[in-house]
Amino acid sequence: MQQSFFQRVYAFVLQIPEGACASYSQLAYLLGAPRAARQVGWAMRACPDELPWQRVVRADGSIAGGGYADLRRALLEAEGIPFLPDGRVDLRACQWQGPAAI
Repeated sequence: MQQSFFQRVYAFVLQIPEGACASYSQLAYLLGAPRAARQVGWAMRACPDELPWQRVVRADGSIAGGGYADLRRALLEAEGIPFLPDGRVDLRACQWQGPAAI
């Protein structure tokens, strides 16, 4: 049985280690759908609570999340994620490089 797009997104998000972040567009690219960053966002809006959802940020490092932005930042800070002076995640320092090659 083929996994849905949302299930494939979640499988990748589960692989992002503590102390690292990925962008919506990066996940779309890794999934073979480079123009589907918005769909990755939709998947993340409906993601299961046990996923490390806080580790997915915008391509410029800014934090999405509406009412949960402050919680997301606190969770990322607790993991040691570095931030730039303007409040964005420093993706140069902590961007996940994708799943290990098999």
